[in-house]
This record gives sequence, C-alpha cells and structure tokens, in this order.
Amino acid sequence: MDRKKFLKKSLLAGIATTIIPGSIKASSDRKSTYDHLMDQVGFNHLPNNKKSTPMNTVLHKANTRGQANHGWLEARHSFSFANYRNPERMHFGVLRVLNDDKIAPAKGFGTHPHDNMEIISIPLEGALEHKDSMGNGAIVQHGDVQVMSAGTGITHSEFNANQDQDMKLLQIWLFPNKKNVTPRYDQISIKDIRQKNAFYQVLSPSADDQGVWIHQDAWFHLGTFDEETCTQYKINKKGNGVYAFVIEGNAEIEGQSLEKRDGFGIWDVDQFEIKANPQSRILLMEVPMQLS
Repeated sequence: MDRKKFLKKSLLAGIATTIIPGSIKASSDRKSTYDHLMDQVGFNHLPNNKKSTPMNTVLHKANTRGQANHGWLEARHSFSFANYRNPERMHFGVLRVLNDDKIAPAKGFGTHPHDNMEIISIPLEGALEHKDSMGNGAIVQHGDVQVMSAGTGITHSEFNANQDQDMKLLQIWLFPNKKNVTPRYDQISIKDIRQKNAFYQVLSPSADDQGVWIHQDAWFHLGTFDEETCTQYKINKKGNGVYAFVIEGNAEIEGQSLEKRDGFGIWDVDQFEIKANPQSRILLMEVPMQLS
C-alpha cells in the first residue's frame, strides 16, 4: 500500500466515528484521536523558532472549505477532516478541527470515543442533546458554549434535540498542552457576559477567568455587531496567533476583507485591527502556533 493510501486509510479509521450515527464501541487497539490527528499536522502554519519573520497571514475563503453531505449531516471543514484531506489545510497552530455542521431533526452523532483533545461546541441555531460516559446529560443551545477535555478517554453522543428543525453548530478541536488529564465537561450561557458591539471572552486557560476553560493557552472571543466598529485585538501570549471566523456578515482585518464563513489566520504580531461591519458576528480563536 503506498503512503498516500495508508495516510488516507489511517485518517478515516481514526475519525470516522465522528460522522457515523449509532452506537460505536471503542476498540482496545484503536489508535487514539490525538495520535491520528497529530500524524497529519506539520505541513503548514507552524513557524520556525529559528527564523524571525514579519506578520504572517492565511486566508481561507468559505467556498474553499471541504464539504460533506451524509443526508442527516451537512458539514463544511476549514481543515482536513474525514474524507476531506488537503495537505495545505491541516491545522492552524494547535487548532486542528473547525467544522461548520448542520444536523437534521432528531439526527446526530452516535456514541463514539475521543481522547487527549480539547473539544469546543458553539451552537449557532437550535439545540444539541449531549450524553457522555462521565454521566453528563445536557441540552446545549444557541447562546451556550460547551467544552470537553477528553483526556484519558471518553465516549459521548450528540443529537439534534429538536424534532422539526435543523441544528447548526461549530465544532472545534484543539490539541491540549498536557495529555492524559482527567476528562471534564462544562458549559455556560453567554447571555450574562456578552457585550454589544464589542468582543467578549468566552474561553481561556484559567478556571478563574471569564467563560469556560481548557488545557491550552488559548483565548476565544465572540463579537456581535449592529454598527460599524473598529477595535484592536492584543495577543495574550507571545507566540500565539489568531484564527478569525466570520459567522455572519462581513469584516476587515488588517486590510483583508472577509465575508460570511471566511477564515483568516494572523500570527507574528502583538496586536491587529479589526473592523466589524453592521449585522456581523465574529469568532476570534487565539491559539499557540507551536505544538507543545
């Protein structure tokens, strides 16, 4: 078997459980989520520590994303995932997966395993019914942010909680900064922390900070704008970069025009300017550019 076919087979075996509904049992010889996804990184967006470079950017237009239609699930992949594999679109630093999913009524992801990944879900429309091997059962709806540290290993399922309408969400996976932690689950409603025409923090590395927390030096900010707003974003930790995702509307970052569902990565900067236009919603994901 040639290397290309081997890599494709390995990737499909490792993450196929994320796109197949129904009950799935974990196998003792299953290659871990972390290892399968780590096998695929290193092609781009990991700056060389020995080389000092000016500001770097990468643009991923919405219509260049990977696509999948399973009937019950329509997905757009900003980075290589399942049947979509693009050597130039593997990851942005420790940001490995950014899936834009639409799930049909009462359908979803059957019980499947994960380990050693930080998993963030942000519903955009509707509600998601979650169950996991830690004993958690919850409804995660628009206006919530959910996180799971898979750590030593978990199984979970996710289904559209509604019988008569589609559910839309962003599913985001980051490599952790420490492996084999005790699995954990959390979710919050952002209604009490959101701000008008400004970015507000929804995720950080600290349990004492605003929003949810994960095992990674990452900071996420959301912003919803009903008027033109210019703001400066300051990097929280040296060596981090920011991947911006325009959920709705359009915006401009350091002179780059962005439209709905475009992704834009920027690194090797201390701060940068964002111009958000009216009727826009934007997610900023600050992450380390080096895998630890």
